[in-house]
Amino acid sequence: MAGKGFKTWVVPRRPVPDDREFPYVVDDVEWASRHGYGSDILARRAEVRGSDPNRQYFAGLTPAERQRALDALHGERTGKRVSVRPPNGMTVSRVAGGCAADAQKELYGDLETWFRVLTVTDALETLRSSMTTGDAEFAGLVKDWSACMRVRGLPYKTPQEARAEFLNPDHRRSRKDEIRVAVIEARCAASSGLSRTAHRLDAQHDKRLRDEYADEVRTRLRLENEALPRARAAVRPS
Repeated sequence: MAGKGFKTWVVPRRPVPDDREFPYVVDDVEWASRHGYGSDILARRAEVRGSDPNRQYFAGLTPAERQRALDALHGERTGKRVSVRPPNGMTVSRVAGGCAADAQKELYGDLETWFRVLTVTDALETLRSSMTTGDAEFAGLVKDWSACMRVRGLPYKTPQEARAEFLNPDHRRSRKDEIRVAVIEARCAASSGLSRTAHRLDAQHDKRLRDEYADEVRTRLRLENEALPRARAAVRPS
């Protein structure tokens, strides 16, 4: 980017401590007692985005400069594209030029292969989650979890319903209520068996998908391992 007349800064991928994902149910009582459903973490993420030097730099460019910078980073929209169809059946494509693509070519050697295995293996996470939540055993335990919550005066049918109420930006509840409900959710996740079963089903579906897409999984791991020495050399102080 510097060679094309633009600036960029390296920023952490996960800059907020304690940032965690709970795809099925909040099941960590200690975490819930500190963060509730994570509204504080969402607020911190927004602060980090606002102070991101790359965002600030791009925002300070004129519209014409910004477009040139985007073309330099991601390649011109009319350029050659590489495409792949992940397990969800939707074709995903990207421009094969630009600094981001050039860096990936240098790191992984073959942009088309890297883009294919990255797209396919990343898609497995969403597919695995949908397989887990669609499992009849999981659905039955969500009902048990809901009954546990209802006994405590919390009439939520699913963990997603409870989370949505406390993370709705247009209808904020108090932090005290958020933490209280999230802690109860985590305890009900344990007592109902939902947490244990969700982790077990998740692991089962993960293995099934990794076996089904073993070539892509192995190739991604190989390319990442081979890229490590190049990556270390790239960031090593001169």
